[in-house]
Amino acid sequence: MLALEEGEYEVCIDSTLQDGHLTYGECFLPGRSTDEVLISCHACHPSLANDNLSGLTVATFLAHFLSGRDLRYSYRFLFIPGTIGAITWLAQNRAAAERIRHGLVLTCIGDNGPFHYKKSRRGNAEIDRAVSHVLTHYSESPEFLEFSPYGYDERQYCSPGFNLAVGCLMRSVWGSFPEYHTSADNLDFIHPQQLAGSLRVCTAILDVLENNHRYRNLNPFCEPQLGKRNLYRSTGGDGVGEDINARLWVLNLSDGEFSLLDIAERSSIPFLLISQAADLLCQSGLLEVIPEDLAGQMPEHRSHEESSSRPILK
Repeated sequence: MLALEEGEYEVCIDSTLQDGHLTYGECFLPGRSTDEVLISCHACHPSLANDNLSGLTVATFLAHFLSGRDLRYSYRFLFIPGTIGAITWLAQNRAAAERIRHGLVLTCIGDNGPFHYKKSRRGNAEIDRAVSHVLTHYSESPEFLEFSPYGYDERQYCSPGFNLAVGCLMRSVWGSFPEYHTSADNLDFIHPQQLAGSLRVCTAILDVLENNHRYRNLNPFCEPQLGKRNLYRSTGGDGVGEDINARLWVLNLSDGEFSLLDIAERSSIPFLLISQAADLLCQSGLLEVIPEDLAGQMPEHRSHEESSSRPILK
């Protein structure tokens, strides 16, 4: 083609209209619940590192990280051609699609750009809130995009017939960098440290989903004495540390109505500290998990230590 002279050419595309096949990869990790978290990435253009390979890489390592863990949710990973792959999977797996409670499309996640998150069609689903919370606390200058019916496979998962809670996590947005859909989107354009950072963000998001329970304060009439339980500092002074502040917030809002994510958002304290505070308060006998919040996921009388899943990348 490079040897051809400039000009207009008539091109014949040698193709046929007949039944063919579509190849895609699928990995399913069962959890205690049949409710599912969907992680979707695409492979449809040859030799594109950021637009295709980065999502495939992070999703693969994420599946490996979760494999063998005691998981609250079941996880379904799809490695599919863009658009037609999601349409095909949804058409053939309607029953499985009904079990999807949260989902992420991973793409363009290995370059040096800041994180961008495109919200689900619902706009305020738990996955939207979890991603917003994690990116706000653990990344620099994240940007949040409202849903639109143009983009990657989130538009298929969020089509009105399915309306799944699936958003799209990116660094640089598709079409916004000159390397997009060119041979310059190669291995030199993506970076190991950016891929590792994206993996850490994904594990933090899943940690929120896995541990976002509601709790009940077992000593709700005024503030309990925390010092004798080794939950408060031994000396006085101005203010309290963020860890102690997290314990006070969890105690105050654990009335069975607020989830840990609700508390983290309202207190502006990272979810990890809020979750750790809930663990300590349960161990001290001041808090209990709402049994109906765990329905179908674990035995009602299982101890808190046994039920804690914690898929955290240290």
